[in-house]
Amino acid sequence: MNPSKQTVRPPVAPGLKRQVLTDLFKYLLVVAAFSWLMINGTRQLGYNWQWYRVPQYIVSTADTQPTAGPLIQGLLITIRITAISLLLAFIFGLTTALMRLSRSFLARMVARGYLEIIRNTPLLVQLFFIYFVLSPVLDISGFTSAVLALSLFEGAYASEIFRAGIVSIQRGQWEAAFSVGLNTYQAYRLVILPQTLRRILPPLTSQAISLIKDSALVSTIAIYDLTMRGQTIIAETFLVFEIWFTVAVIYLSITLLLSATVFYMEKRLAIKH
Repeated sequence: MNPSKQTVRPPVAPGLKRQVLTDLFKYLLVVAAFSWLMINGTRQLGYNWQWYRVPQYIVSTADTQPTAGPLIQGLLITIRITAISLLLAFIFGLTTALMRLSRSFLARMVARGYLEIIRNTPLLVQLFFIYFVLSPVLDISGFTSAVLALSLFEGAYASEIFRAGIVSIQRGQWEAAFSVGLNTYQAYRLVILPQTLRRILPPLTSQAISLIKDSALVSTIAIYDLTMRGQTIIAETFLVFEIWFTVAVIYLSITLLLSATVFYMEKRLAIKH
């Protein structure tokens, strides 16, 4: 092997390994302290932990064959709502961003009005307005109302991310695209948006995680998502701490999986770039 082609790795800073172990120890210490406080607090309340009853609400074996329990059924509804809302939110966000950057005064005013209304009113109010006011008029289901409310709300914030990413592209990229005969649509599709995506992937990920967490609000309009299933189980069994801890872990698992997937995509895009 040619020595000149060997990869030269930067020297590891002295004490770095010790610092990592110290930070890990501090993290585990905080987790242990929090766990002790929770256990001790519930013991003083006289609460009897019954974790052995939780698995049946995740995987049911009533018919001798494993089937999805109520929490998994609710999780599937949550994933379905999140996936559709995320796709629509990105469409609304990109469309609004392009309208704000267009030369049309009407398009800019419509986009600005949409942003001001959505960003200055609570999501819960928007959800109730769509479900109780627009839903009977438009004859749409509760599921559609939930998806529409989440899409409009997250789309307003995604539009600012798209717009910031687009305006961050150097003017020379536009000039180069127009110089080879591309029109505005082709310049966006072939030159500007691919570069924009690399820059806005992290904030878009944060917005997607916010959407997953905000989807818990759809339980207020009788959508049997993960949160609503948890509330129903608690009302029947009084397993307050166990079920809410389980629901929280499921949400955490989804968001961590999404973050890991996007981190992998960032690495791949960086390598290709």
